[in-house]
Amino acid sequence: MVYKEKVKKLIKKLIMKILKHKTLGTLLLLFSMTLGAQNIQKPNIIVIYTDDQGYGDVGALNPDAKFNTPNMDKLANEGIIFTDGHSSDAVCTPSRYSLLTGRYSWRTSLKEGVLRADGPCLIEKDRMTIASLLQENGYKTAMIGKWHLQMEFEGSLGKDRDWSKPFTDGPIEKGFDYYFGIPASMNYGILTYLENDKVLDPPVLWTKKKADKRPRAFSDSIDPKGYRMTPPYISERKEGTSGWVEVAPSFNDELVLKTFADKAVDYISESATEAKAGKPFFLYLPLTSPHLPHCTHPDFQGKSNCGNYGDFMEETDHRIGQVLKALKSNGIEENTLVIFSSDNGAETNYVYQREKYGHYSSLNFKGGKRDIYEGGHRVPFLMRWPNGVQAGTKSDVPVCQTDYLATIADIVGVELPDNAGEDSYSLLPILKGDSYDKTVRGAVIHHSVSGRFAIREGKWKLNMFRGSGGSLEPKIIEPKEGEALYELYNMEKDPGETTNLYFDNPDVVKRLTQKIAKIIEEGRTTPGTPQSYVKEGWDMPDWIKS
Repeated sequence: MVYKEKVKKLIKKLIMKILKHKTLGTLLLLFSMTLGAQNIQKPNIIVIYTDDQGYGDVGALNPDAKFNTPNMDKLANEGIIFTDGHSSDAVCTPSRYSLLTGRYSWRTSLKEGVLRADGPCLIEKDRMTIASLLQENGYKTAMIGKWHLQMEFEGSLGKDRDWSKPFTDGPIEKGFDYYFGIPASMNYGILTYLENDKVLDPPVLWTKKKADKRPRAFSDSIDPKGYRMTPPYISERKEGTSGWVEVAPSFNDELVLKTFADKAVDYISESATEAKAGKPFFLYLPLTSPHLPHCTHPDFQGKSNCGNYGDFMEETDHRIGQVLKALKSNGIEENTLVIFSSDNGAETNYVYQREKYGHYSSLNFKGGKRDIYEGGHRVPFLMRWPNGVQAGTKSDVPVCQTDYLATIADIVGVELPDNAGEDSYSLLPILKGDSYDKTVRGAVIHHSVSGRFAIREGKWKLNMFRGSGGSLEPKIIEPKEGEALYELYNMEKDPGETTNLYFDNPDVVKRLTQKIAKIIEEGRTTPGTPQSYVKEGWDMPDWIKS
């Protein structure tokens, strides 16, 4: 690693001075400089998390993309690309839980689907998160963006709301010193900005999905799945209809990405001086794009060759560029680890983008958001750290976003306790360029919106049912007598999951079935003491039940 070599040379030079002068002062200088080097070596860490972005939605991963992503490409080209990187789930809430905790969300009460905006937080009290780990180890911690793990507001939907009271069970109670953002997705929930534990503008009005009828500069085509949550709003819900969302008078969906990016830039600029003096920061930046609604800022409308979706992606890339420029202008680019990924694969409108514009959000992978197939969870998985990662690196090791916690703990020199990061493996050896045995990572577990499982180990992927478990493909195929129970794919030869090898490899099916059952029953994937998990109210599959 480039930075370590500099430190070694500095220490060697000081040791030579000691040998020459043998003074106590030089010894003290060496000691203080060594401590300083250890302090400086801890990087600032930024996690940029997009929403419903497919693997093919980055130019560096898809040369035929129909929109430009120069800043995402910059991260890819100046860092490492994990070509086989996965979100822990095929939908939003569970992936966010896993990213922050290093633990699969299906070990909690959330066995399928997603949460809303208002309610008990999915992250349990006293569970370690990336934020709490870093907070306890000298970092400033902040979150700017979409939470979607629930938080509790006073009153209930349309009843007895008191927006003047602090909300509870939010980011600042999970390790973040500072929080600015929105509670959940913009298609439901509560639409207003929050800061720390305060509601900035009371959401006293109502809105719901509206048809997106914006004109296009080069096409009159409108995505049939497109909609907006834009003003005007109304003061009372219409009785007998559903889908109404509480919204603040000042809320404008077209300004959300800009607002988040501006806040992030301000936070970086305010933290840079302390960071250079040895007080690093952690910034979690979960964006709301390209999740529907495709509410692109006016400056970017009509700019791409892929409709509203492409415009929204180009704005997303621009906002990421603002963050990267802030790092450079504040002189902290070299020692900042930037992690970039998405919470799941592309929304089902990937089919429209493919047929209308020739853009492949899922690239050559099968399916999309909600599915157990690769398109549901194989996502852009990039890391850039000039002081720690060789530019232009690639890794084909199957990895998961649960691995972020152990990787960051390894970077800051902290050993995780048995009851934290149960499904998290450190990727630091890969970042350092060390030889890495693929079997060290252990199996990766995939999970669909309907609560169905798959296990990936090496080249083999075993879907523990037939079908997608999600959206467009047949959700569940009930096998007839003599048909395959599950779907087994050789991912090295068949990444598009076209040929089921279930009957050709019964030993592999048996081994992986036993392994996934063990991983679930022991409450962990990593070595260690078995941990408890929520079994109540869960109709466990037969291959798990003992």
